[in-house]
Amino acid sequence: MTNPEPAPPRQTILGLGSYRESQRIGAILRKETVGGLVLIVAAAVAIIWANTPWGDSYFALRDLHLNIPVPWIDLDLSLGHWASDGLLAVFFFLVGLELKKEFVIGDLRDFSKAIVPVTAAFGGVLIPALIYVALNISEGGSTLHGWAIPTATDIAFAVAVLAVIGSSLPSPLRIFLLTLAVVDDLIAIMIIAIVYTDTLDFLFLGLALIPLALFFFISHRYQKYFATRAWTAWVILLPLGIVTWAFVLQSGIHATVAGVLLGFSVPVLRHDKREGTGVAERFEHRFRPLSSGFCVPIFAFFSAGVAIGGVEGITKAMADPVVWGIVAGLVLGKPIGILGSTFLLTKTRHANLDPAVRWVDLLGVTLLAGIGFTVSLLVSELSFGLESPHYEHAKVAILTGSLLAAVLGAAWLIPRNRRYRKWELEAQRDDDADGIPDVYQQD
Repeated sequence: MTNPEPAPPRQTILGLGSYRESQRIGAILRKETVGGLVLIVAAAVAIIWANTPWGDSYFALRDLHLNIPVPWIDLDLSLGHWASDGLLAVFFFLVGLELKKEFVIGDLRDFSKAIVPVTAAFGGVLIPALIYVALNISEGGSTLHGWAIPTATDIAFAVAVLAVIGSSLPSPLRIFLLTLAVVDDLIAIMIIAIVYTDTLDFLFLGLALIPLALFFFISHRYQKYFATRAWTAWVILLPLGIVTWAFVLQSGIHATVAGVLLGFSVPVLRHDKREGTGVAERFEHRFRPLSSGFCVPIFAFFSAGVAIGGVEGITKAMADPVVWGIVAGLVLGKPIGILGSTFLLTKTRHANLDPAVRWVDLLGVTLLAGIGFTVSLLVSELSFGLESPHYEHAKVAILTGSLLAAVLGAAWLIPRNRRYRKWELEAQRDDDADGIPDVYQQD
């Protein structure tokens, strides 16, 4: 009688990873923290202004048109549209760049590590969308257009909440939250490109490929030159990026898609081939403060303002199934989708959570993932248009759902802070004084 073969060892998910990756993600999150706080302030100013006796001036400013005369291209846009089509393209450029870096030097290059946040992201998109459809299917018509609104996660807002509550969240969970949000944004931009493109001008779409291809070729062919002479990138690559953006805008596809494509086109050097600072690092160093400190807050300022209309306005909003679909999708759908898909992954791949991470900790992160602010506001505008009452109700729902998710996430994580601080102190121990914490050097 033959002995049965031993069962294969169970895989560990959400482990520490490399120290370099932890340092890189930590630097990004510190920058996003400041941007998230500015974002919250900008949104609060917009909401307060829109509900004062001078509220009409806010909407007049949002709808004020600024025309830049360019032959064959219509750039007569309102300030609100300049913010969503133009400034937000910078944000999505960084999303594309971060995704490229994740695939080249980050956790997404390793299938065994990438499958966790990618699966969680898809679960966090699918379940909120299904909840929204379930609550709106009886209405039919235009309300179903908003099914994608509760599917996005706002990493800047979520990280700002973490900073406010002072959570020393373990590094694997911070990396998980950022990677999840980046993949989440990629799914959102795919939805925007496919679902919310009504008409497509193939001439301008084809024209957009020319400067995009030049951007890709030049940035890769002369990347060492751009890395050492930063000003040349602004003179050569920036104009190509702007032309690509203009052609994509004119093609009928939302212009933020151009930002993602340009971000993917930036060369990223692997650590084993790195000599000094690369083009990707140069661009990220220049554009991230611009995105976090100006572009996204300005977009939030022009998008978050909603005239609530007192008790009567709240009553009307509460009667709209769009509101309930968005709030339930963000507050319930996100945690269920992310946590459920991660749990199923541990069962189908015979994997366990890393001992440093517990399911209760992961639940807190999934609650914060329900903060769907920036991209949700963009999708709501694309779903309903500025003139639809559903758009105003959707903004109320996004603000309400994001606030509830932030409060619930904070309430869940704050009592865990004592354990997180002990974990952080242990993770920073460097007994051999080699500059790398000992926990990253254990087998």
